[in-house]
Amino acid sequence: MSYRYEFGSGEEVFETVNPASPSEKVGRYGIMDTSGMGLAIEKANAAQAEWARVPGLERSQRLNAFIDAVEARADELAAAGTLEQGKLFRESKGETMKSCAEGRFSVGEAARMGATAIATGRANYSNQILRRPRGVIFCISPWNFPISTPMRKICPALAFGNAVVMKPSQFTPAASFLLAGISKEFFPENLIQIVMVPGRSASAAVAAGDIHGVSFTGSVPTGKLVYAAAAANLIPVQLELGGKNGAILNDTDDLEGAVSQILGAAFMTSGQRCTAISRVLVQKRLANETKEVLTSKASAMKIGPGMDETSDMGPICNLPHWKDVCSNTERAISEGAKPLTGGSAPNRPDDGYFYRPTILGDVSHSSVAGQEEIFGPVLSVIEYDTFDQAMVMLNGTEFGLTSALFSNRNDLIQRFLAESQNGMIHVNHGTVPDNNMPFGGIKNSGVGAYSVGPTAVNFYTSEHAAYVAW
Repeated sequence: MSYRYEFGSGEEVFETVNPASPSEKVGRYGIMDTSGMGLAIEKANAAQAEWARVPGLERSQRLNAFIDAVEARADELAAAGTLEQGKLFRESKGETMKSCAEGRFSVGEAARMGATAIATGRANYSNQILRRPRGVIFCISPWNFPISTPMRKICPALAFGNAVVMKPSQFTPAASFLLAGISKEFFPENLIQIVMVPGRSASAAVAAGDIHGVSFTGSVPTGKLVYAAAAANLIPVQLELGGKNGAILNDTDDLEGAVSQILGAAFMTSGQRCTAISRVLVQKRLANETKEVLTSKASAMKIGPGMDETSDMGPICNLPHWKDVCSNTERAISEGAKPLTGGSAPNRPDDGYFYRPTILGDVSHSSVAGQEEIFGPVLSVIEYDTFDQAMVMLNGTEFGLTSALFSNRNDLIQRFLAESQNGMIHVNHGTVPDNNMPFGGIKNSGVGAYSVGPTAVNFYTSEHAAYVAW
């Protein structure tokens, strides 16, 4: 058996497969044991001490050169992402380029990092607020964005003088190893360590290892375990968790355009995005037309391999999650939701982990389709009479990641901005974030400083108040 990617060493191995054709083995990875994990953290600490002494301007120049090299190999990284994750190649390429654009913002932040003067309360004193690198950041990355999530953690961590120990998902590790390989030309040896370890080993490392921050992206249940492990050593955490994101469609001059934006936000990466819109809350007078347009567009989508340029949507990433999407959608239908299109898999999983683009009507706010993160190409339509009802339903879940409103009414827009209980709030467009804006959520969607943007410094550095008498 030949593999496209072979990394790591260990007695145990994990093989990755192509979700569009599960009989095709893609990668083979050695599983690191506990001693190997400890050694990786030790090496990272040594490298970080060296890296922290590099001036910020030089760090920014070297990080910029690294990002240039990543861009130059964008096709290779995108292919690795698609072959293991399943998403369309053009989505993987876009993911790579967006991650580089976000990284460029970190380059600028590294150049600006330093002392900030602040007024003093005493004569013959000067006051400063200093920022220092935290140290070694333990990063845990999910399988849905195998390129951008590692880059979103690596770039700001290195910009501010830290080292990274990265645990990629076992389903999509190739891109992380490729990124670490690219980095060797630009940074001290061992500054980025990739560790293929089981989740239990990662939790043990967080609880006992010599690390100084934990950045986790993934599900709420796993995030709570990471949070508890970090609390054992009072280690700062940055948790990016799930969502049950809603879009309110109240009034619009361009219904088809609004629906197209909602559909794109719902079905990109086959709905396997924490920021995917999974509920559209529709004013009743627009409900019938909205459902017609949604159904027409969704049913016309072609599902197929991510490397096929004619595909509109790729497969689900892995077999366990494919089973979850199937069972959760079946449960939603059993609770009364009506599949307007889709609602089932087109084939057996041996022929690919595909799932039809699904629009569910007659959805109750309190049902699984209205409350739980199905994390697949399943969009629930929930109707409302008044905007008060829409806001209650929008905020009426455990999550608070992102939301959208489509309306021409300024009073409703201002109310939405003031009352949407989400970390990211969009008006009259889908839920695509900018490269320089903070990314994160509230409630059960996130803990700690947001990633990306100017607030990332709050996680990747420690703050010190300095007083100098003269």
